[in-house]
Amino acid sequence: MNTIKNISARQILDSRGNPTVECDITFDCGSFGRGISPSGASTGKLEAIELRDGNENIYNGKSVLNAVSNINKIIKKAVVGNMYESQEDFDNLLIEIDSTVNKNKLGANAILATSIAYSHATANSKKQNLFENFGNNFSLPVPLMNILNGGMHANNNLDFQEFMILPINFSSFSDSLRAGCEIFYSLKKILSSKNYSTAVGDEGGFAPNINSNEEALDLILNAVSTAGYKPGENIFIGLDVASSEFYKNNLYVLGDNKSYDSSSFCDYITDLCSNYPIISVEDGMAEDDWDGWIEMTSRLGNKVQLVGDDIFVTNPEILQKGIEKSVANSILIKLNQIGTVSETLKTINLARDANYTFIISHRSGETEDTTIADLSVGTASNQIKTGSLSRSDRVAKYNRLLRIEEILGGDMFNKNDVFSRWLN
Repeated sequence: MNTIKNISARQILDSRGNPTVECDITFDCGSFGRGISPSGASTGKLEAIELRDGNENIYNGKSVLNAVSNINKIIKKAVVGNMYESQEDFDNLLIEIDSTVNKNKLGANAILATSIAYSHATANSKKQNLFENFGNNFSLPVPLMNILNGGMHANNNLDFQEFMILPINFSSFSDSLRAGCEIFYSLKKILSSKNYSTAVGDEGGFAPNINSNEEALDLILNAVSTAGYKPGENIFIGLDVASSEFYKNNLYVLGDNKSYDSSSFCDYITDLCSNYPIISVEDGMAEDDWDGWIEMTSRLGNKVQLVGDDIFVTNPEILQKGIEKSVANSILIKLNQIGTVSETLKTINLARDANYTFIISHRSGETEDTTIADLSVGTASNQIKTGSLSRSDRVAKYNRLLRIEEILGGDMFNKNDVFSRWLN
């Protein structure tokens, strides 16, 4: 155990130019850790609350100086000079100080940055890589690469938020990453040839004004083939439907003014999965549509990965409800949805015990912090969602995984063959 010598926080900027919280922790042994909190645009209703100042004259109300102050004054006073037996003990103190259900007193952004910093400092004090602090069964993940953006992440006509490629059947992470890069630039050429914009959205994927979800999928398949890969053999497609964003009055209302009830929207998603090599569908139903989720899981759960994001918000209690109701078969893991490292690990362990897959994920407002790369390896998630092949905030995670691959060896890629249940 180490005594906390100092803790300090500051306001910095995320990938959208919005303020966020950065926290530094130093132990008495000299070990140092830094954590930065990300921020989402498409958020679940039950996520832990990030604290914003609300002064419209400063960063349009998005400054986080109160959250920073909560670290520099309240948390610092409580932790400096003390030692903790574990990450969980430290995080429990933060939760206790806050004392609210959704962390709105101190702010989930303040708590998370502090929790991540403590994790880094602990690993450094042990002279370990960060991933070793999260487990001992390591595996390099399949990257879920968002190459076309829509929905809340782009100003275009696409209903769905993310169109992803999954380079699955490769011998190493570096080979899968290379395939993704080659497809990304193949897509760029195809879009340019059709006079579509190649500007990118929040997560680094292209954001052209494509006319339909089907056209987007066709363009991706063309890019995969043009790059020399085989759709449905070594490259598969993933969707983040983000359906909560267009779920209104119990109907799914798409941009073409078509409206679907839960059952007919499930038909629509099922047809897409039948017509395209789609292996993963995130938020296919809205967070409030539990009956729709049950139907989709019953119809598609044996065929594709059904990922709950907005519905579960990395919360173990909500995930437990989903397990009991047979909702989804996978969960998206976002540290800032729940607010501490130890609570995140609790949710991961619950998912694993229930035979749910879990995907470690970034947020649309990201930073240079690469913690999630280590988290994906240390928990053997076998999947990471960290954006496209552009924007340094996304590429930083891929580069960290390349460095980890150098440490562990290439044969650690998707060690548990996480997609086998849907490919047989």
